Amino acid sequence: MIGLGTIINVGTVLAGTTIGLLLKNGLPQRFERTILQALGLCTFFIGIGGAVSGLVTIENGALATQHTMLLVLCLMLGALIGEGIDIEARLDRLGEACKRKLSDEGDSRFVEGFVTASLLFCVGAMAIVGALEDGLSGDPSILIAKAILDGIAAIVFAASLGKGVYLSAVTLAIYQGGITLLAGAIRPWLSDALISQISCIGSVLIFGLGFNLMFDKKVKVGNLLPAMFLPILFYFLGRFIPAVGAL
Repeated sequence: MIGLGTIINVGTVLAGTTIGLLLKNGLPQRFERTILQALGLCTFFIGIGGAVSGLVTIENGALATQHTMLLVLCLMLGALIGEGIDIEARLDRLGEACKRKLSDEGDSRFVEGFVTASLLFCVGAMAIVGALEDGLSGDPSILIAKAILDGIAAIVFAASLGKGVYLSAVTLAIYQGGITLLAGAIRPWLSDALISQISCIGSVLIFGLGFNLMFDKKVKVGNLLPAMFLPILFYFLGRFIPAVGAL
């Protein structure tokens, strides 16, 4: 059944969020900050691992880097586009609107839970590759593996950030489900190398999420989201301009 992987993934996020909220209600307040720091630390290393795997190679027995300039250009241009649209503010306004309808005023981290969980669940290679596999061959195995990881993450997120994590399931369904439904149309345009580049930039954004969670800072990860899709632009430009293709 095409789409089964996303359905299972959404289900584990909802179940994990429910478990996390039960834990949150049963834990003393002093545990929240430590749990949040632990989550930030894990997110750090998820981001670092993905970024390093995309940027570092071994050539002739020595470490070398690749796509560094592509990363810089995508992040810079992505920041300009994202700030121009102000994606972060739009996500915050959406979260606030949902908070007014779905949450109580005491849930102070509703918006942060929605935005942070949405970005973590949707940014990364497993979401793209798994959705493509599900859409093209009906094989949900990658998304089922992702669903287990996301469910565990949802427990920790909800225990720290509250009910807003529930809303991330909607973002996940739209993003991942959309790729699944459009898989036949977009797969010929997505080479393995291109997916790797998108995933690498996504991992850098995940690192930014970890930074926010660990240090209670505000890297505008939402405004950097366009950077994830700019490798597609450079890929097509590289067909006509060899210097661009060498980035």
